Amino acid sequence: MTYRAQDVENIVVLDTKLGAGEVNGDYVRLGDGEPRGVAGVLPQCPYRRCNSVWWWIRVVLLGVCLCAAAVPLIIFAGPLIIKKVVVPFLNWEMATFSRPVLGLLLFACIALFPTMILPSSPCMWIAGMTFGYGYGFLLIMAGSSIGMSLPFFVGSFFRHNIHRWLEKWPKKAAIVKLAGEGDWFHQFRAVVLLRISPFPYIIFNYAAVATNVEYGPYISGSLVGTIHETFITIYSGRLLQSLADATNTGGFLSLEQVIYDVIGFCIAAAATAAITIYAKKTLQTLQVEDELS
Repeated sequence: MTYRAQDVENIVVLDTKLGAGEVNGDYVRLGDGEPRGVAGVLPQCPYRRCNSVWWWIRVVLLGVCLCAAAVPLIIFAGPLIIKKVVVPFLNWEMATFSRPVLGLLLFACIALFPTMILPSSPCMWIAGMTFGYGYGFLLIMAGSSIGMSLPFFVGSFFRHNIHRWLEKWPKKAAIVKLAGEGDWFHQFRAVVLLRISPFPYIIFNYAAVATNVEYGPYISGSLVGTIHETFITIYSGRLLQSLADATNTGGFLSLEQVIYDVIGFCIAAAATAAITIYAKKTLQTLQVEDELS
């Protein structure tokens, strides 16, 4: 009988208790005593660390390139768009609708557009420009709660069709199905992370029906997971409003306003990127844990 080299290293024989060397009870392991697991893990640590650092470097470089490309567009095309599109629209809006009527229209659009798979972000911008952070936030959250609930109930009538549709993208389906695993808090946490992650907002409204998630953790997690997006939308709307006012009066923002807006925009962009990356990595961890369980 022949043995391979790796088999000889794992042969365990009965010790006569007379030999020398390292003894473990009544047995001794032949071959070199160096733990192979440690030798196999240690060389990978610097490699993984280098990969992580290189990934962050690429993210930073990509952000710098995007900012550099956006600056000329904002400087040259921004004022023209604001003067020719935004200012006339705001003037028409103020001359046509009163604030209560406009609030009702915005509420209806934010509530109904997601059901028709239409983006509601422009309505949120207008709500931010018109009603500010206080009433604007309440208006957007109230409309969003209905806009996320209607697709959940409407999609329940097409559950089998949604299942077949998700089968075409198994990786995305595996992430969505995390929302239906575990108890109430686990479902709530998974929905929050999915709302924060880059997963499409409108698609998840219907895709959630294909999981076993209950309505309570679904709507609670959806509202919590969209709070940051709501504030950023209102902030961008207010910023657009201030730029439109300055353009309409023939002037420009003061130095203090420019510094404030630039710092606020950078903080909002950094916070959004950090929250999104955290949510994406946490979802990957939950997916691995779900596969191992």
